[in-house]
Amino acid sequence: MHGTDELAPPTEMITEKLINAEREQRRQVANEDLDRLLVPNPPPYVIGSGDLLSIVVWDHPELANGSVASAIAPTSATVDPGNATNAAVGFVVDHAGQIQFPLIGMVAVDGLTEERARALLTTKLAKYLTSPNVTLRVLAYRSKRVYVDGEVKQPGLQAINDIPMTLMEALNRAGGLLPTADQSRIALERGKARYRINLRDLVQKGINPGSVMLAHGDVVRVHSRDESKIFVSGEVITPKALTMHDGRLTLNEALGETGGISPLSGDVRQIYVVRKTAERTRVFQLDARIASSLAMAEGFELQPKDIVYVAATPLANWNRSISLLIPGALTSAVTATNRQ
Repeated sequence: MHGTDELAPPTEMITEKLINAEREQRRQVANEDLDRLLVPNPPPYVIGSGDLLSIVVWDHPELANGSVASAIAPTSATVDPGNATNAAVGFVVDHAGQIQFPLIGMVAVDGLTEERARALLTTKLAKYLTSPNVTLRVLAYRSKRVYVDGEVKQPGLQAINDIPMTLMEALNRAGGLLPTADQSRIALERGKARYRINLRDLVQKGINPGSVMLAHGDVVRVHSRDESKIFVSGEVITPKALTMHDGRLTLNEALGETGGISPLSGDVRQIYVVRKTAERTRVFQLDARIASSLAMAEGFELQPKDIVYVAATPLANWNRSISLLIPGALTSAVTATNRQ
């Protein structure tokens, strides 16, 4: 079937029922996505492959095995770089999630918190030492990362550490949002899943954006406001592309920002909104003669890339057709009539 033979999409009249159905659909989609991301009480950091651990067994400096400077100064900040004996600092978790520790050999610490890893080492060392006192902490967090891109000041990789990596934490580490950022269109990619986050909508719903928890491998992209354009054309005073206000722009606002419907040529019965989705193209129509049309236009929320089109009246179309068929004839007729 040729493209010209395809049936045009049906026209859906904009009514209160349609507006309520669209609003409910948006609410359900938003809540479905959020439920998978919200973590009110973040769990503590768990050790992973690549992390660098500081492990000190007090009163047993021989167990450091050159991995830490001393029991008194176990951090990398206290190590003298010029001292070759202290060049290696900490225990690196290998690809199998294990560390090699004196006396007890290989110990699996992958997936353990600092507290659980310390308890495990204490239990194993108790077979060789009397009441071992172990201190364990992560010196360098290198096993988990997220990537922040888009309209932020410092895009790039962010390492997950002992501070929970929430969405707001990641954005703050990236220097914050640029003035061109669209706070309503923050995309979060996790594996094959993709989520859209609207910060302002979260606040309005009473949801703390700080409870949106990121995971290792997540990609956060902050879209630009320029990507959320609405195109208004046809019989309006000033046809142009409009930028949405943090993800929200109603049909009434779009018409108002373009100067309104042309009183000379605009047909108030034929105000159309064309919306293309991955599945289909939808065409909505508003008849502004209806008493409640103003309220419906204010309640009908547009989406990025929507096209608003106001059709011309039959008389305006007839005048234009005559002008094309007989250039200058209509103008001459009007001028002659005015002279009489």
